[in-house]
Amino acid sequence: MPDTGRPGSWGTESAESALPGRRLSELVEQAVRCSADCCGASGMVSEGAGEPPAAVTHPDLAALVAVQLHSGDGPIPASLDRGKTVDCADLLREERWPEYRALALDSGVRSSVTIPFRRSGLTVALSLYSFRPGALSDAPHGPARALGDLAATCLVRDRSYRAALTELDQLGTALRSRPVVDQACGIVMHVLGCDAETAFGVLRRISQGANRKLADVASAVVERRGRGLEKELESLLN
Repeated sequence: MPDTGRPGSWGTESAESALPGRRLSELVEQAVRCSADCCGASGMVSEGAGEPPAAVTHPDLAALVAVQLHSGDGPIPASLDRGKTVDCADLLREERWPEYRALALDSGVRSSVTIPFRRSGLTVALSLYSFRPGALSDAPHGPARALGDLAATCLVRDRSYRAALTELDQLGTALRSRPVVDQACGIVMHVLGCDAETAFGVLRRISQGANRKLADVASAVVERRGRGLEKELESLLN
């Protein structure tokens, strides 16, 4: 039996493995190796906005995915819409999805099955393809399902991890800019004779009105030591 890869490798963290495209590539490659009579696979992630990341095991399959996304018609859109497995046992006898059917048959594909995996507003659609009719009937209940479940879970975790990194980066930026904002507040308090809360509100209004970052506004105030800003600052108190 071909080596389907170790499940533990999905949990390792790196900049490359955290990308959706990398997760999908691992999924489709392993799904083909562990599915009998499967000639190729495609995978995509749908989060409701933007162009969905996708991966294929063969260039011809990219066209099969593209025609479905472009037309909104095919087993992938149907599976995403219903949240259920869509099985095309014999495309030669299939009457649905004419564009997909014609392109698949032209590529030698006789059957396909698309399995959706939903997690926290994210859906992974795994499609398996075969040159033989009726060859993938057991695929939705085999190793491919376990791989899809694991991939969806990892993708949700990756999304949370990236969000946490972004939040940490924003927090770090805020902490680095805090001293200069405090200095600027002190200058505004001295110029206007106001309290700290009022001074911060003045800086924030300048930031919003000029569409500039608060830290940049604070740096400009500190650099000028408040000189020449008296009238502008006083007008913001009214």
